[in-house]
Amino acid sequence: MATTTRHRSEEATAAARGLVAFAAVMLFIGGLLDLFRGIMAIGNDDIYVATPDYVFQFDLTGWGWFQLILGAVAILVSLGLFAGSVAARVAAVGLAGILIIVNFLTIPYYPFWSIVLIAVYGFIIWALCVYKPEES
Repeated sequence: MATTTRHRSEEATAAARGLVAFAAVMLFIGGLLDLFRGIMAIGNDDIYVATPDYVFQFDLTGWGWFQLILGAVAILVSLGLFAGSVAARVAAVGLAGILIIVNFLTIPYYPFWSIVLIAVYGFIIWALCVYKPEES
């Protein structure tokens, strides 16, 4: 009976660590794509749709710098997650929350990708909040 409990605990710990690793990969990829979106916005690329009469109207170049910086920070935080840092987990949850808001604000300009990234960042928050390192 004790070996069964220990075996289940080891499986749960391995699954939780896998979630954190997957969240780190997704944060890295999402950060990289936000970095590229920022570069496209700074370069005044035609990929962004001009949406008149939208409540949140931003200067495309300024918005591009904002996304570029957040993308770079997301990449750095994801590297901290790979290292197993608790501070990186806390920073990643906060950063993913900010990136959800940022992507919500860009829905009219790039709707499909913004919604996809909102779901990805929501998963990252969930995966990082489920893992409890003291159980491992």
